[in-house]
Amino acid sequence: MARPNEWASKILALTKSNNRGAAIAQIKVAPTVKDLKALQSAMISDQLVGRWPDVDVAVDDNLALLSAPRLHRAP
Repeated sequence: MARPNEWASKILALTKSNNRGAAIAQIKVAPTVKDLKALQSAMISDQLVGRWPDVDVAVDDNLALLSAPRLHRAP
């Protein structure tokens, strides 16, 4: 059985606790595209997409940045 994505659940908890500034800062330094996609799918499943437009924009922007083949985070 696969482990649930801990990073995404922590960022979702930050967002739900109305600490969007910290959540956006963490989204900007997301470790992988997989983590961002897990966060995005968690927001979709909890019906939170559109509730915080600034968080949605941060997720979309950083997905695009990390998906580019020349931009990646070092392990």
